[in-house]
Amino acid sequence: MSNLPPLIRQRGGDDRSSENQVTAMEDRFDGMPFALGMEFSTRTFDIEEPLVESSALESAWVLLHGEAEITTDGIRQDVRRSSLFDEPPTAFHVSAGTKVTLRATAPRTEWAVVRTANERSFAPRLWQPSQLKPEYRGTGLVQNACLRNVRLIFDRTTRPESNLVLGEVVNYPGRWSSYPPHHHDQPEIYHYRFTAPEGYGHAELGDDVVKIRHGDSVVIPPGRDHAQVSAPGYGMYYLWTIRHLPGNPYTGFTFAPPHAWTLDPKQQGWRPVDLPPGLA
Repeated sequence: MSNLPPLIRQRGGDDRSSENQVTAMEDRFDGMPFALGMEFSTRTFDIEEPLVESSALESAWVLLHGEAEITTDGIRQDVRRSSLFDEPPTAFHVSAGTKVTLRATAPRTEWAVVRTANERSFAPRLWQPSQLKPEYRGTGLVQNACLRNVRLIFDRTTRPESNLVLGEVVNYPGRWSSYPPHHHDQPEIYHYRFTAPEGYGHAELGDDVVKIRHGDSVVIPPGRDHAQVSAPGYGMYYLWTIRHLPGNPYTGFTFAPPHAWTLDPKQQGWRPVDLPPGLA
């Protein structure tokens, strides 16, 4: 069977309560020498009977919108989120075999769910907005053209028992993120939302560029340089998740050497000299 393209367009589900499966563990994508090894989906619930599940995979749930009650081993918490762009995330993370009960307490409550194989058992953990501080990367670099808000939920330093890394980025209108372009050995998924349904941006995958729209996802192959840009007027959000490889966990990335100079605040790049005052 041929490999899948890296861009996955939004797919709708049932109008009442839906699961939109984006990737499966066994999926193979262009540029990847092995299966993705991550199951990613979005799930939308109305106020009804709770979801009770116990997955055979390590699972991380990120609240995208709405209100819900979470019950799992040692945790019972009411959570809410009204804006991906203005509010830090709420997320919970459980090992394989852990019973989870989710009950929506507001209509159209939506979650993103990422799963991977992991034989280790660990205690569940809930992250709430007050615990997750923003990191404004790109400040003072190349005329602030790549200023963005990076929200790390967990990585190997804070959740060493996990086989995942998980976070969010808020990309400001007309600016870049994941910049300068960088790469790493581990596969990654980006899932996008915009401040308006007609919003769009572009994702670089090496020399290839794809146009991304509200609800799309992109699979980034190992070793492929990647960067993002949002169209002017549209804020762009993306959830990102990386899978640790056996014997090669994700510990960071490598910038594309030709563009590494943009990390030097003393080199701001070309500035036009003929603009009227106040427009630069």
